[in-house]
Amino acid sequence: MPGVIFKNDEKYLTFFQTYLLTEKRLTKNTLQAYKKDIEQLINFFNSNKIKVATCNKVNLKKFLRFLKGEGISSKTLSRKISSLKAFFGYLNERFDIPNRAQSLVFPKIEKKLPIYLTQDEVQKLLIAANKDSSNKGIRNKVMLYMMYASGMRVSELVSLTIDQIKFDTGFVSLMGKGNKERLVPLPKNVLQLVRFYLDHIHSKLISKNHILKKQNYLFFSVYNGEAKPISRQSFWIILKKILMQANIFKNISPHTLRHSLATHLLKSGANIRSLQLLLGHEQISTVQIYTHLEKGHVRKVYDKKHPRAT
Repeated sequence: MPGVIFKNDEKYLTFFQTYLLTEKRLTKNTLQAYKKDIEQLINFFNSNKIKVATCNKVNLKKFLRFLKGEGISSKTLSRKISSLKAFFGYLNERFDIPNRAQSLVFPKIEKKLPIYLTQDEVQKLLIAANKDSSNKGIRNKVMLYMMYASGMRVSELVSLTIDQIKFDTGFVSLMGKGNKERLVPLPKNVLQLVRFYLDHIHSKLISKNHILKKQNYLFFSVYNGEAKPISRQSFWIILKKILMQANIFKNISPHTLRHSLATHLLKSGANIRSLQLLLGHEQISTVQIYTHLEKGHVRKVYDKKHPRAT
């Protein structure tokens, strides 16, 4: 549709969203991030009487300066620039609108090591989870074991279905970003724990009075009398409670369990490529932040063990 200009710039966003959903097949969260970023751009343009189809690089830089004035981090600004590049790249291809975002420069982002739990802290966390022998307590324990053992994202955990657990092969099938499937091995003890949970606990979490939306989901909670897959927010609350019981006071999130596994595997000798496949990262550069941690670990081992280190 080259040369077409709509009166309302919001229509460009609608077409862009459809493209991301149907052709790029992005996840719901990623789609929402793009939508929020471009809506912010269009609102800024409307306030400054700038049209998407006729904007220039100066207009886009003015928008970025506005964002900086709002106090956003370099990481967030970088993501918004990615959204602009994707949006204007799409407009250029579909509507022949000049891609004014093509030459925008990403800000330098200081790479910080992710917060993680030590192996001793993970052990304390799992011991604390073991103390609750109620049906919900066992469910919570299984979720913790599953997340740490596989390194899955919290969104992958809460959407797990029973048939994703391959008891015959010892793997869990995960559907990551962009609907890309990966198979992750599970330790034998974790598979046994999941089997026990399915055989003795799963059905007890839902009473006869509750409406069950999806029987195939692995982890449930009851909301307003209706049984639904447990939410990410609920899992976060569960994790915080168990952390307190374990006397662990680090400022962490469910994602920290994923970082913790990556860190522990790397320290045990896993290579970056294997880690990339396990975690489901499309770019190996996303995983390379852990190499800084690996070097620090090597330094400590060297200083402690090498006969000529002192």
